[in-house]
Amino acid sequence: MNENDYDESDVRVRPGRGSRPRTKTRPEHLDAQAAMVVTVDRGRWGCALGGDPQRVVTAMRARELGRTPIVVGDEVDVVGDLSGRPDTLARIVRRGERRTVLRRTADDTDPTERVLVANADQLLMVVALADPPPRTGFVERSLIAAYVGGLEPILCLTKTDLAPPEPFAAQFAGLDLTVVTAGRSDDLAVVDDLLVGKLTVLVGHSGVGKSTMVNRLVPEAGRAVGVVSGVGKGRHTSTQSVALPLHDSGWVVDTPGIRSFGLAHIAPADVMMAFSDLAEAIEKCPRGCGHLGPPSDPDCALDELTGHTADRVAATRRLLTAMAAD
Repeated sequence: MNENDYDESDVRVRPGRGSRPRTKTRPEHLDAQAAMVVTVDRGRWGCALGGDPQRVVTAMRARELGRTPIVVGDEVDVVGDLSGRPDTLARIVRRGERRTVLRRTADDTDPTERVLVANADQLLMVVALADPPPRTGFVERSLIAAYVGGLEPILCLTKTDLAPPEPFAAQFAGLDLTVVTAGRSDDLAVVDDLLVGKLTVLVGHSGVGKSTMVNRLVPEAGRAVGVVSGVGKGRHTSTQSVALPLHDSGWVVDTPGIRSFGLAHIAPADVMMAFSDLAEAIEKCPRGCGHLGPPSDPDCALDELTGHTADRVAATRRLLTAMAAD
């Protein structure tokens, strides 16, 4: 047959992919239930329906969310099998706006920031007074991350039987920082009162007694307790962040021991914005001011502040100096 002998009956059209237009309309999931993420483990999220620790379901991230990051503390909407029975799987279809974030980078040169916990009200910085020795730099960096992320910082000092807490706590005077003790012989009633009705994230180096304190606050948690090595560094005993419900109300988020708290994503002005009086004052600073004062910034408007506010300026500048030096 030559080309003139062909007609339409001799042509076969094989339907292929894409022959049917693909709609971009996604379901609205009006029946989705609100939940809070309490665990994260290899592409699966534990979600407490309605914030109820007795109604936890395992969920995956819906395709329409793409690579949207979801962390402990996130408020999400879930659909699917919400029975919570073994081997059932729900889907996370929406992530709500975050009120606060605790984030860090691997170091001060790494531009990639990691959100550790979302929507936390407080940051409880757990520091041992000895064995391992306390590190001022860790507290300073944690404070900066808390101020910038919108969390209320609390300094919690452990191992009070080995050293007095006052000398270390005095280094942060002027910041109006709440300081509590949580040694083995200390009553945790004060700490309990601060946590009621709040979502509180605990951070600290390994070996400072963080997991021990969590077990005292939530006895049924059964968090593994480690020891301090001969070089003064603890062993990691918590490997995943997890939100644990308190008996009265509220949650504590236990995080893995942190060796470094990078702040590459934070600028000096971000720290000042955490204090309303300082934020108002720096509006008068010249462009490019680092707010460190003379000789680096001789025209910094913070130098004009007096009284208790001046004490806070001095304390905040120590934070900025530590951030710039590391």
